[in-house]
Amino acid sequence: MFHVKQAHDEPEGPAGGFALYLHWPFCKAKCPYCDFNSHVRARIDQTEWRDAYLAEIDRFADETAGRTLRSIFFGGGTPSLMDSSLVDAILDRATRHWRVSNDMEITLEANPTSVEAGRFRAYRAAGVNRVSLGLQALNDADLRRLGRQHSAAEGLAAYDLARETFERVSCDLIYARQDQTLSTWEAELRALLDRKPDHLSLYQLTIEDGTAFGSLHKAGRLRGLPDEDLAAEMYQLTGRITADAGLYPYEVSNYARPGAESRHNLVYWHMGDYVGIGPGAHGRLTLNGQRLATETHLLPETWLKAVKSGSGEVSRETLLPANQADEYLMMGLRLSEGISLVRHQRLSGKTLNPDRIAWLAECELITRDGDRLAATDAGRLLLNRIILELSVS
Repeated sequence: MFHVKQAHDEPEGPAGGFALYLHWPFCKAKCPYCDFNSHVRARIDQTEWRDAYLAEIDRFADETAGRTLRSIFFGGGTPSLMDSSLVDAILDRATRHWRVSNDMEITLEANPTSVEAGRFRAYRAAGVNRVSLGLQALNDADLRRLGRQHSAAEGLAAYDLARETFERVSCDLIYARQDQTLSTWEAELRALLDRKPDHLSLYQLTIEDGTAFGSLHKAGRLRGLPDEDLAAEMYQLTGRITADAGLYPYEVSNYARPGAESRHNLVYWHMGDYVGIGPGAHGRLTLNGQRLATETHLLPETWLKAVKSGSGEVSRETLLPANQADEYLMMGLRLSEGISLVRHQRLSGKTLNPDRIAWLAECELITRDGDRLAATDAGRLLLNRIILELSVS
């Protein structure tokens, strides 16, 4: 169990709070749709990885002393392949260095195989209070297509065990899959909603360069993908069904009961500070009045070697106010609450083009309510276009 140095009701520091992200880069197999920084290795020395994570926590803590953690997130890769003793050591070290908010969220991403579900109680004992479960699909044929190593029955059994074990559980599903119809997606989504989840991440399948699906698609061998109109209908249907179940779309792809939103992701979307540790992890830190973007080495072996030499970072860039304003616009409009025009102006030094705002509002793609600017349901399907229009001076 982690050590509580001191608890606080409110996180300190820049707007958005302060969080810690740890990237575990290993998976049992590489899913054909995945473009995350994940790797398959026959052998992993978890003691060596523990020492590296702890060294990086120590290094960042020296720079951010006095901050209050709102969230810790173990992402990947497949963090449910981590030994529970490694998770426990990381949480103990982090909470010895930083103070924690009274409602601190500690999330671990997990695959729903029976082996990984068997670790749930040990993770809970270490201090994890939220699991993000990668179900991805609820039928065996599609799970095989997606390269998943669990069955639909295993996925639902893992979900039920997670609900018994953790205070909070989130599930991922992918839609707009090969040969999927509106009716089959609706049936699948309703089957999960019957289990009364309080948070869902529902993503449209995207074909990314550098993935197995990307190669198949270029070769014309990835058949049965829905067209843009059907994918849009699936997105709209998703909103209606989740709303009927009491979950609201607080972000483009995330749905939650009020109070069950991902506190960690809200730090990102609210432009808070976060330490990024592990291969390929990104971070955002405000130090000495400057906002910095940090990046780490991608390859696990390269990152480990770099940490032993003093730092896993490969770059640290100062973000200019204009860059911060662009990032705030891009991240904030993903949220149903939208952005603060005053905050955007404070970052960019100028107001957003009022003619562009008026035109987008007339097209019913955005709404303005005092200081808040938000995308409509229709606008969420065209966010890139909206951001491009608003960026015109």
